[in-house]
Amino acid sequence: MASRSKDRAPEVFELRSASMTLVVVALHTTDMAAIERELTARFAGTPDMFNHDPVVIDVSQAEGDPLAIDYAQLAGLLRRFNMVAAAVRGGSPKQMAAALAVGLGEAPEAVVHAARASAPAVPEAATPSAPPAEATPADAAAPFEHVATMIIDKPLRSGQQVYARGGDLVVMAAVNFGAEVIADGSIHVYAPLRGKAIAGARGNTAARIFSTCMEPELISIAGTYRTTEHPLPAEVIGQPAQIRLEGERLVYEPLT
Repeated sequence: MASRSKDRAPEVFELRSASMTLVVVALHTTDMAAIERELTARFAGTPDMFNHDPVVIDVSQAEGDPLAIDYAQLAGLLRRFNMVAAAVRGGSPKQMAAALAVGLGEAPEAVVHAARASAPAVPEAATPSAPPAEATPADAAAPFEHVATMIIDKPLRSGQQVYARGGDLVVMAAVNFGAEVIADGSIHVYAPLRGKAIAGARGNTAARIFSTCMEPELISIAGTYRTTEHPLPAEVIGQPAQIRLEGERLVYEPLT
């Protein structure tokens, strides 16, 4: 007689917890036409800036008719710029119900801890604001608990992501275009840094980014970020350098 374990059907899937760093599209208006204009003006010239990245739509600061946002239309608009709307946060019960009705989830505050890409009504209200290449830092720094440093010895290819939760990240090989390195502390890359580097992911404003060849497609410290849309200073790009946060401004310094 066959055992019970052999009679059971094979497991089709399993559920696991996962940690993800998400971009936030923080709306400052509910005017869909203004949002489309701003996204087009900012990202039409850089179609490869996003690589089908999942994003959270934050409507907590959006001014205007709270029910004016067509979430299905907005999700389609974001897809034009290679962003995939995954969830909404900060809305009223009616706003959240409208988002859920088109298949968007509700993002808990703790899940979202990465750089923000805002789509305001007018450029001067944008995040990034001043200088234009930088976004506003996270509103409040989350508690930072230092743990052992994570060390990666192998090159990171496009599509790969490494996250050093609670500590620093050291990469001894190249971080190639399309790869992503994330740390709650500082990031050290002893090779070319060409992908995305997100330091201070949970709000640690003292975090820094170091590389022996600074050529990133995106860098972020505690939510303040810069992309290839705004090239790094000539004395830094392709050179050994560090990036740190000073107030609300990213500072770029060559290493000698």
